[in-house]
Amino acid sequence: MLRFVRLDGHHFNYHFESTIAGAVFYRGECGMRLGWYSDLNTTERRTYWACFAGFGLDSMDSTIYALVIPALIATLGITRPEAGYLATAALVGAAAGGWGAGILADRFGRIRILQWTIFWVAFWTAASALASSFSHLFIIRFLQGLGYGGEAAVGGVLISEVIRPALRGRVAASIQSSYAVGYAISVGLLPIISSIFPEEIGWRVFFAIGILPAFVVFVIRRLVPESEIFTKTKTAHDGDPQPFWSIFEKAHRSRTITAAIMSTGIFGGAYTMITWLPTYLRTALGMSVTTSAAYLCLNILGSLVGPLLYGWMADRMGRRGAFITFLILQAVNAGVYLLAPIGPGLTIALSFFLGAFQAALASGMIPTFSELFPTRIRANGQGFCLSGGRGFGSVVPATVGMVAATLPLGTAMGICALCSYGVAFLAAIALPETQGTNLADNALEAQGGTRKDEGHPAL
Repeated sequence: MLRFVRLDGHHFNYHFESTIAGAVFYRGECGMRLGWYSDLNTTERRTYWACFAGFGLDSMDSTIYALVIPALIATLGITRPEAGYLATAALVGAAAGGWGAGILADRFGRIRILQWTIFWVAFWTAASALASSFSHLFIIRFLQGLGYGGEAAVGGVLISEVIRPALRGRVAASIQSSYAVGYAISVGLLPIISSIFPEEIGWRVFFAIGILPAFVVFVIRRLVPESEIFTKTKTAHDGDPQPFWSIFEKAHRSRTITAAIMSTGIFGGAYTMITWLPTYLRTALGMSVTTSAAYLCLNILGSLVGPLLYGWMADRMGRRGAFITFLILQAVNAGVYLLAPIGPGLTIALSFFLGAFQAALASGMIPTFSELFPTRIRANGQGFCLSGGRGFGSVVPATVGMVAATLPLGTAMGICALCSYGVAFLAAIALPETQGTNLADNALEAQGGTRKDEGHPAL
């Protein structure tokens, strides 16, 4: 929307509003202004970019594997079921790492654990370049997953605690857009590396580049402070941590289980696409490396837009309503994309929406799961819910590989994805609404009082 507003007899100002991103741009004598980003203070901005860069570069590392599956099949003799097992190994590692890192973050702080998880991912991605067999890659992929799951969980809690409630949905969800940036980097590097190195060496070079995210650790160490909410809570309780099983106590059990089930469905469907889409485009649809990269670029562009759209919707219609809406859209889209006889033109268009809806769902879990738990068990709770989804959802890529041994790959992907989204839809209906929850509950916690957001949002 474009509006011209008269400032005086000689000057005009104009106002452009993007309803997709929920961002507002202003330009005039006061300069350019970007809606919610301009409303962030220095600490919020530094934390935002630290989480954005950490998650984005870790996503670059994690998506490298999906892009080199054809090369691994050709050069190491890995089968499709084994390729699925490697994807599952990373997801199981992410499940264990997310919960473990969450427990550690509730004890030792968000920033310290975030630094270690970023470095861990970078190290083990680079180590993949030295693998010489399926068994080597299986172990390395599991270890890499430990760090990736931990970074996603701890970074999500950190950004949620730092950003004020009125902006949390949009800002925290937009962190997921960095996945598209990381994926775009890896997709952009693929044709370059393929043109310079032969296939048997190129995939090793690709993995070796994965050491780059380690440098983000030094930036975080110098510029990003610890979460004030966490620091105050730790001081109020003399650093005494809650036991890890607290998230399963009566007061939190229902939320924990519901969120974990929804996460399972969302991740199960998402990882089906992330793991197998490059292979589907190249083997099932017969595309070249360059052509499939172009299709993936549209998918990535959608992944950039989706979290912005979810954040805008979630801050207006609520977290639960946004989840339900995007689950329906993604199920329909995936079903048509993989199971219907569509032409190249429609495939291109649906690739964009496939990435947008998928990223929207993933982004929504970052603020929502943080809002479900009190500060002393927040990273633990979010880590388990995300990790539970990754853990149980990790069987889906392997299932696709096994089903694809007897059915076309697209059919196998479609069946597994639709079942996953159905599970998530049922859980989303039962998910408590958390919009507007105040995470700064330290004073009441220190006094043994009831949380402001227990049972209803604190506005």
